[in-house]
Amino acid sequence: MRVAVTGTPGTGKTTATELLESRLANSESDDEGEATPALDVIHLNQVLEDEGLYTEVDADRDSKIADLEALAEWLDGRDDVVIESHLAHHFDADRIVVLRCHPETLEERLRERGETDAKAAENAESEALDVILSEAVEEHGLESVYEIDTTDRDPEAVADDLAAVAAGEREPSAGEVDFMGYLT
Repeated sequence: MRVAVTGTPGTGKTTATELLESRLANSESDDEGEATPALDVIHLNQVLEDEGLYTEVDADRDSKIADLEALAEWLDGRDDVVIESHLAHHFDADRIVVLRCHPETLEERLRERGETDAKAAENAESEALDVILSEAVEEHGLESVYEIDTTDRDPEAVADDLAAVAAGEREPSAGEVDFMGYLT
């Protein structure tokens, strides 16, 4: 089982998956009493950094350009995992969770963590245009994508939703969040 947790930077992926990590490690059995494998959480941006799996640095955006082929090779054979990154939807997974956040809130979060106004605005626009959601649906199909709005929710509630997706207790839900009004 592979679960990808993706979304625009600032939607809460790292925070929610860190909370989920301990919950998954402690799951012992499902409703039938059968053992359920614990899912390890892979923070893909950390792997990219630690393993040097990028092709160049974009000086204008102050970010590394991921080597998607090298990351796919690194992930090869790693099953029973949750893959967390704004890039996670580019890799094989059984379930794709796209965390969403209202663009104004997203912009505020990004500025608070030190991003430039330009980068925060670019990410807010990307969120309003459903860029990552569209890519996830295109690559994996509607039947595999789960959308979670994190705007006014605490990380524990988001982690609860992630656990429900991982356990198969939630139905796919792509296309339910709409932030297009932000652009007008």
